[in-house]
Amino acid sequence: MPAPFRVGLTRDFLKPDGTLGFGDIGLELLDQAPGVEWEFLPENTPELSPEQVREYDALLVLAPKVTAATLAGSERLSVVARFGVGYDNVDVPACTQAGVLLTITPDGVRRPVALSVITLLLALSHRLLEKDRLTRDGRWAEKLGYMGQGITGRTLGVIGFGNIGREVFRLAQPFGMRHLAFDPHLPADAGRDLGVKLVDLDTLLAQSDFVAVCCALTPETHHLIDAARLARMKPNAYLINVARGPIVDQQALARVLQERRIAGAGLDVFEQEPVDPDDPILKLDNVIVAPHAICWTDECFLGNGRSACESILDVAAGRTPRYVVNREVLEQPEVQAKLQAYGGGAVAE
Repeated sequence: MPAPFRVGLTRDFLKPDGTLGFGDIGLELLDQAPGVEWEFLPENTPELSPEQVREYDALLVLAPKVTAATLAGSERLSVVARFGVGYDNVDVPACTQAGVLLTITPDGVRRPVALSVITLLLALSHRLLEKDRLTRDGRWAEKLGYMGQGITGRTLGVIGFGNIGREVFRLAQPFGMRHLAFDPHLPADAGRDLGVKLVDLDTLLAQSDFVAVCCALTPETHHLIDAARLARMKPNAYLINVARGPIVDQQALARVLQERRIAGAGLDVFEQEPVDPDDPILKLDNVIVAPHAICWTDECFLGNGRSACESILDVAAGRTPRYVVNREVLEQPEVQAKLQAYGGGAVAE
């Protein structure tokens, strides 16, 4: 009888009382798969140790780090399924060196994160939080001083025209806005099907009324939005960041907002997380902030969970998962041998 395909889930999916913190994340897919066993790791640690992972064929990972040390001696492990699209916590070269696939869940986050951009855009344009405070503080008569900004005919600029960026424009189509995108990895006509014009970053910043950061954090995009680029934005423009905090120079942004050189910002991410409660950006009334959780909905977590579980089950059945980050690992003969062995083993394709 073939050995079961064993899956370990990092324990940070659980609340202190042992219940799932995110509700339904699609684990019934693992329950229903013949020959698959799964469990939560017994300890919640910031970095996974080799002892924690060596008995598993697959890991479903939330926040703990997966490093070269984690993978040392883990000959059985075949796939790390990251719950989400960011993989800052996973050493990708170490995974490739160890013959381990790294997968992510872009299909799970696409709509929820794009909706987060739209949520912040509308809240900022209507000055929602400022009007909320007026009402709560009994300052009803001051409402004429808090005029919002209509979005029809305005320009939406998105930095990063990928999975999430394209979805932002799909959702924004009924608003009657002009659409610009910046993505140096794509040809100029890449947005034609959505009515999006690809332009250089300086043009996007100078012409957009709403700038949404939707690109990945890489060495090239670290502080992509710095003091000089913030200076190119319109005085009535808003900056929205739902990607990663270090893409924006936060100190420079705080100064620009304090001096009212742009209208405001919507930030779900920060350079340091958790953000310092004394950070000056939190004292400003023209900023909406969220704790890297604005897209946290039942839809988001169910989509992420199902996508991650499907990647795991693909490997268990000897198939190549759809969203592999380190695709070069698939060229390794030992990886192909593992997939072939799984395909003829516990889980039927």
